[in-house]
Amino acid sequence: MRHRYRITVTDYRGARHFTLSQLMRRVLAVVLGTTVLMFLAGSLLIHALSQRVGNLNAEFAELKSLHSSIRSQNDELLAEQSRLQQEVAAKSASLQALSDEMEHIEILIGLRSEPERPLAQRVDTASQTAFEKRLMLDSIPSGFPVESERVTSPFGMRRHPIHQRMAKHGGVDLRAPRGTPIFATADGVVEWASKHHNSGLGNMVKLVHNYGFSTIYGHMDQIEVNVGNYVKRGQLLGYAGSSGAATAPHLHYEVRHLNRRLDPAPFMRWSIDDYDLLFAKEDRVEWESLVEVIRRTANAPERPSLLQAQSWSATLP
Repeated sequence: MRHRYRITVTDYRGARHFTLSQLMRRVLAVVLGTTVLMFLAGSLLIHALSQRVGNLNAEFAELKSLHSSIRSQNDELLAEQSRLQQEVAAKSASLQALSDEMEHIEILIGLRSEPERPLAQRVDTASQTAFEKRLMLDSIPSGFPVESERVTSPFGMRRHPIHQRMAKHGGVDLRAPRGTPIFATADGVVEWASKHHNSGLGNMVKLVHNYGFSTIYGHMDQIEVNVGNYVKRGQLLGYAGSSGAATAPHLHYEVRHLNRRLDPAPFMRWSIDDYDLLFAKEDRVEWESLVEVIRRTANAPERPSLLQAQSWSATLP
């Protein structure tokens, strides 16, 4: 068996002969095969990488397009935000102007006063005549509705004695044993004189006074007036009791202005001897304009009688 191969190479210089053994032939075959495999593998790798690069380029183009779209949307949103901010600023300015105008209107109609203004600028009490002061004291609630001046529960937040929860107490409770006489605190007309179920005040009297004021008398045992009656300050309205939601006999007393509850305390302490007290303590009433109305009324060609003043109260809110 032959283990050698002869290779003849012929050129212009003649023929040359080379002898290769079988081992060398196998080595060359392996090298050649390896080279071919590497070439094929490299070709496949290059092809795969080319495809991957193509896919990446396509994804990059898609991302670039998406970025452009997002940027365009962002510009639109920024423009919309700017427009909305301008609209909000314009509406805020309009709302502030409306709020200022509402405050001015509230001051004019007496829903809000200007407490920062000194009393002397709000009410010129020194220039009022004795008749004007007496007319105000008769027309606006003043003094205590019962002889006892002891307040057992003041105006404001408190724990309800029956329901045991915090609630607004819209008036004051005055010590008044059963049968204690109750008197009107201002001239007025009787708007309610019977049992009032919804409020829990039981037998209740409501008086409507001049200039938007009204008073409430609750938990009464007996009522001595009827709806439509005109009453004078100090006139008997009935007797104290414990009707309605009450744990013991007493008088629940409220003072309202334009149907808004006010603290009755300064009204009960208001008198001719302490005339400025009410104006200094209660600043939610536009006293300046009210005093001017009183002055015009008092200086009318014919001074009104108490009966006329009472009839005016029935036509006011």
